[in-house]
Amino acid sequence: MATIKDIATKAKVSPATVSRVLNYDASLSVAEETKRRIFEAAEALSYKKHSVKKHIGEKIAIVHWYTESEELNDLYYLSIRLGVEQRCKELQLSPEMYFFDTIDDINPDQIKGIIAIGKFNSKQVKKLSTISPALVFVDQSPNEDIYDSVIINFDRAIRKIIDHFIENNHTSIGFIGGKEHIREKAFKEYLKEKGLYNNESVYVGSFSVDEGYRLMKKAIEELSDRLPTAFAVSSDVMAIGCMRALHEASISIPERVSIMGINDISVSKHLYPPLSTIRVFTELMGETAVNLLLERFEGREIAKQAIVSTEVVVRKSVKSI
Repeated sequence: MATIKDIATKAKVSPATVSRVLNYDASLSVAEETKRRIFEAAEALSYKKHSVKKHIGEKIAIVHWYTESEELNDLYYLSIRLGVEQRCKELQLSPEMYFFDTIDDINPDQIKGIIAIGKFNSKQVKKLSTISPALVFVDQSPNEDIYDSVIINFDRAIRKIIDHFIENNHTSIGFIGGKEHIREKAFKEYLKEKGLYNNESVYVGSFSVDEGYRLMKKAIEELSDRLPTAFAVSSDVMAIGCMRALHEASISIPERVSIMGINDISVSKHLYPPLSTIRVFTELMGETAVNLLLERFEGREIAKQAIVSTEVVVRKSVKSI
C-alpha cells in the first residue's frame, strides 16, 4: 500500500502537505495544481501494473461532465479518468481531454471514438453521438440498447452498507448523499423493508467535501441526541466532510457515530479514523470503457453494458454497538 511518504515523493511536496490535502484541511492554502499532483499521485500509486499486448494508437476523446476544479472535489471521477488514461497508455492510444462545456471543440475528423465520464443530459448525449458512433458512457447508461456503458449497481452497494450496519447492531441509521437519487432511493426502500426508516435522518445536497460537512453539521444541530448511531454516505468525499463536522462537534467516530462511504478513493485509508467504505473498482471502470471502445473499432455493432461489482472494505470508522 502506498504511504504518505510515497505520495509526497511522487508529487514532489512534503508529507505534511500530502496529509493535509488528503484530509481536505480547510485551513490549508495550496495551489490547485499542487492538489492535483497529490491526488493523481495517490491514485496512480494505488494502481496495479499489468502486462498487456500493445495496440496500434488511435486518438480518442475523454469527455468529463465536471470542470477541472470540480473534479478535485469528487475523486471518484478523477480516478475513473486515470484508469482510462492508464489503459490508453498501455495500448498506445492517444487520449484528448474535454469537458461538458467544450464538447463543441471536438473535431470528428481527428478522433476515432469517445469515452464520456459522468452524467450527461439528453441534449449532450445526442451531441456526442453525432460526433462519433464509437461512444462509451461511464457511470451512466442513457440507453442500453444503443450505447455502450460501464456502470455500478449502487442499489446493491447501499444494501451492503445497511447490512453491515445491521450486522453491527445499528438500528438508527441516517443517510447523507448527493442529488443523484439512485443511492437515496435505494437507502429509503431498503430501510423501509427492514422497518428502520426515519425520514428526519436523511440529508441530501451535492457530492463534495463541503456539502458533506454542511449536511452533517445540520444533522447534528437538528437531531441533537436523536442523531443516528450510523450514517450511510453517498461518497467518500462527502464522508470526509461528515467526519470533519463530527470531529468539530467532539462527537467520537466510531464510538458515538459510525460512518461508511462509497468509492474507496485512495484518500480513504489515510483519514482519521480510516474510513470504512464500499470499494468501487474505478480503475477497472476506466479500463473496461477503453476495451469496449476498442471492440467498437473492431466492428462490434450490438450495444454492451458492463456492470462492475463492489465490495465492503472494513476499516475503523464503524463499530459494533
